[in-house]
Amino acid sequence: MSAREAQFKADEEGLDLVKISPNAQPPVCKLMNYGKYMFELTKKAKEVKKNQKVIEIKEVWLSMTIDVGDLNVKAKQAQKFLSQGNKVKVSIRMRGRQMAHAEMGVDVMNRFFEIVKDFGVMEKQPLTEGRNIWMMLAPAKA
Repeated sequence: MSAREAQFKADEEGLDLVKISPNAQPPVCKLMNYGKYMFELTKKAKEVKKNQKVIEIKEVWLSMTIDVGDLNVKAKQAQKFLSQGNKVKVSIRMRGRQMAHAEMGVDVMNRFFEIVKDFGVMEKQPLTEGRNIWMMLAPAKA
């Protein structure tokens, strides 16, 4: 039917004339309540957004000269983050002469991972970038 007839029919029924495929020959249209349709779409989008889990990246800073007690405190903090389902970025900033002994920082990272390995998996191995050494831990699957 012509566009004028379709618009008249839509007005008669109190609905909107919505073009489904405007490039087709002839254009395909549909009679619908467009406001209600948009409301349903936004409602579905909100529902999907509400049900998704947002994974945060928490950061734990260590030192190359960290002692066992302090390392355990930081590990306990990281275990809490991992058990909540968040990823943990473990970082060490090297200062001064520590730059010459970056392997000591990697050893600290590996000792840290040995403590928290029950709660998470190593997503990225310890990586040295300039003055920083960092690794990424992800929560372990149950």
